[in-house]
Amino acid sequence: MKAALIREIGGLPELAETDAPERDPGRALVQIHVVPLNPIDVALASGKHYLGPPKTPYVPGSEGVGTIVEADALEPGTRVYISDDGLGGRGRDGTLAELATVVEEEALELPDGISDELAAACGTAGVAGWLPVVWRAQVGPGDRVLVLGGTGTVGLAAVQAARLQGAERIVAAGRRPEGLEQARALGAHAVVRLDEPDLAGALKEAAGGDGPTVVIDPLWGEPLVAATEAAAPGARFVQIGQSAGAAATLASGVVRGKQLEIYGYSNFVVPAETRRAAYTELVSHAALGEVSFPVETYPLDRVSEAWERQAGGPGAKLVVRLD
Repeated sequence: MKAALIREIGGLPELAETDAPERDPGRALVQIHVVPLNPIDVALASGKHYLGPPKTPYVPGSEGVGTIVEADALEPGTRVYISDDGLGGRGRDGTLAELATVVEEEALELPDGISDELAAACGTAGVAGWLPVVWRAQVGPGDRVLVLGGTGTVGLAAVQAARLQGAERIVAAGRRPEGLEQARALGAHAVVRLDEPDLAGALKEAAGGDGPTVVIDPLWGEPLVAATEAAAPGARFVQIGQSAGAAATLASGVVRGKQLEIYGYSNFVVPAETRRAAYTELVSHAALGEVSFPVETYPLDRVSEAWERQAGGPGAKLVVRLD
């Protein structure tokens, strides 16, 4: 079968022929249609992920959308989203191939009315923005939500989750003007450039009142420091990632004086049933036209090009189509 292969750590995926996987009992054999690219895919292939480098050669891809070829409990032809289960170098070959296997519990049936590409965008990145809002921070009416890094897929998912949760005000902060306008179109009431000279003041003014009551943070670093200064007393922070830096120096007096609450979040430690339920909810909203993401599609024979763009910051959700 055709697949993308990483032959050495630090190398790009290349189109190759490899053996098709065999299905064991309790697993589903899936014909893959589209595969979204994620930072974890690039990090694993470069040897920079905390899980360590995969054994090469291997097929990358940690999630995908396809149809059931054979399974114990799922009908052939059923369209599904698959993820987790060690895919993509976390224990076994991944989804950037014509066929992949997954434990049947991780094959989630998709509703009609949603494209393969949008269903893929709702996966790892979509859930990483959705659950911090609806599950970790439990945003509701009256909350003023600040989304740092609000121009990427994760940030846009958080903006839309806050809108659907009935937040009083939503602010998206980022660097790309076109991404900020996308966030505004999807529900942000105000946008802030992260290069504002007085970032804390700009964030507080945009949020209104005495500042944001919830901060969704995929950035850490200096933007997070500014957000603590802008935040309302008792604000809840949900920390997702470190795109702006692995360290942040927080003033003790700000954290204590405002009694700020800081919650960690990672898709990898969310209970499996919570993660699956979140994906099902998010994709249902997307099927109804209530959630969307900018998506760009590459064919499998251009996977190296897509991979390099993902590594450099894509500005959209990149998916690779295999059929």
